[in-house]
Amino acid sequence: MTERWLADAILIFHAAFIFFAIFGGLLTYRNGQWKKPWLILHLCCATWAATVVIMGWTCPLTPLEQQLRIAAGQQGYSASFIEHYLLAVIYPDGLTRPIQIAMGVGVVLINAFIYGIFITKCRISQKKNKRKQLSKIEQIDLPIFTEITAPNQTLPL
Repeated sequence: MTERWLADAILIFHAAFIFFAIFGGLLTYRNGQWKKPWLILHLCCATWAATVVIMGWTCPLTPLEQQLRIAAGQQGYSASFIEHYLLAVIYPDGLTRPIQIAMGVGVVLINAFIYGIFITKCRISQKKNKRKQLSKIEQIDLPIFTEITAPNQTLPL
């Protein structure tokens, strides 16, 4: 029973990881600021996910889940996580190598789009802040400085 629960937990984690790798970029920028921990975590996850899919590797979570299912008396599966759980819904004819590469490139493009929007927002926000700072400086009344000289002071030759 424990093996089945662990296999199910790995399944849920695996699905959450894939979702985070694709859409986690949305968590990296909030209220005009980069959220550095989310940014670093997401870039690592998205890079790993895209690399695994593009290179055609098997994610280490897949065989671990399969072994736990077999240990729990369930039937394992020979395909990858995506092929076994998502393929029937997304790609009913089968997962070919070109489709797999397109999925990996899709992860990269979706995240490039998300980060592009956030970087643009960040730059616009920075420009607005600079304009505000400049307008504040212009509003400050600075006293007029005049040259102060001592009367009857001569310079040595």
